[in-house]
Amino acid sequence: MNAVKRTANVLLSVILWAVILVAALYAFTTMATRDNQNVSNLFGYTPLVVKSDSMAPTFETGDLIVIKKCDPQTLKEGDIICFHTIINNEYTLNTHRIKSIEAVGDARSYTTIGDNNNGIADQHVISDGDIVGKYVTSIPKIGKVMDFLSGSTGFLIVIVLPMLLFFIYQVYHLITISINLKKAIAVETAKEQESANMQAAKDAEAALAEAKRMREEAEAIRAQAQADLEKAKQVSDESKSGKE
Repeated sequence: MNAVKRTANVLLSVILWAVILVAALYAFTTMATRDNQNVSNLFGYTPLVVKSDSMAPTFETGDLIVIKKCDPQTLKEGDIICFHTIINNEYTLNTHRIKSIEAVGDARSYTTIGDNNNGIADQHVISDGDIVGKYVTSIPKIGKVMDFLSGSTGFLIVIVLPMLLFFIYQVYHLITISINLKKAIAVETAKEQESANMQAAKDAEAALAEAKRMREEAEAIRAQAQADLEKAKQVSDESKSGKE
């Protein structure tokens, strides 16, 4: 029974940490994609969800890609970068491959292209200031999980509900510990009371034995005194008889 409880506790802990990890990844991904003007990152890394197949088969819609901050001067043609750009009149993030680089003094401009865009380069040329970072790797289909979690239903089912169940379990666990502690205290108190009663009984028995011994001594002294009195009386009677 104890082995089953320990196994259940281990599994519950694993599930909890998995939920926390997913929640943290979800929260961080949400922060990272929430504001295109200020992309969040953790130790220089930013996870992003792929929204189109323009870079297939390198990565596809629903994949999760990881972008690392970099020095634009280290970039070269063929590198995949994430950058700010305008698509359909909206300022957004895009991740494409560098097709060509043009340098004018210290300033550089980049022409980008999607691997799956039939050789057609992106409309807008970007500069160093537009670059968020360099593509590092991708995790297939995990982005779909992030999209699911971004909805209220997914967040409720995958994040809120498991954590609520874990909280309820912890409350139950604390109540169980409290009950067991009270039982243990009651048992210990009963043992102490029993020990005290036994000691009291021993003390009472010892007191009775001492009282008996003292009574016997008193009776012996009384008997001796009675004998001495009888002897003295006898001597007195004999003395009177001699005088007559």
